[in-house]
Amino acid sequence: MAPPSQLAIATSAVNRLVKEEASYHKELEQQQARIEKLKQASSDEENAEWNLKQEVRGSNQSLSGQNIDNVQNRALDETKAMFPQLRNRIQESLAKLEHQLEQGEQNSPEETSKAKEAVASAKNAINESS
Repeated sequence: MAPPSQLAIATSAVNRLVKEEASYHKELEQQQARIEKLKQASSDEENAEWNLKQEVRGSNQSLSGQNIDNVQNRALDETKAMFPQLRNRIQESLAKLEHQLEQGEQNSPEETSKAKEAVASAKNAINESS
């Protein structure tokens, strides 16, 4: 079996990063929903605080009224901080893929088609996150 071409490698990298970004968006939504659910479940104050504490792994803080908001937002902030880095990585991989497409060194029509789909997908992901 022949090794993958540079175009196939660049296409796979772009597709992986786009999927990774979608995964982070899904994680962000899930965290927001969990935190909102925990805020609503204030009937058992101690248990709600314990659950909130568990949302931020490794937090050894005792939760007072002021710390609760900090703990709730820490996991969200960590996830949100990934988006600019990920967007930069997508843009870099996209530039490499577009360069590979421009060179067009004996690429099969199937590889070229997949690469063009990946370019469109990456541009869409960049536009949505802007």
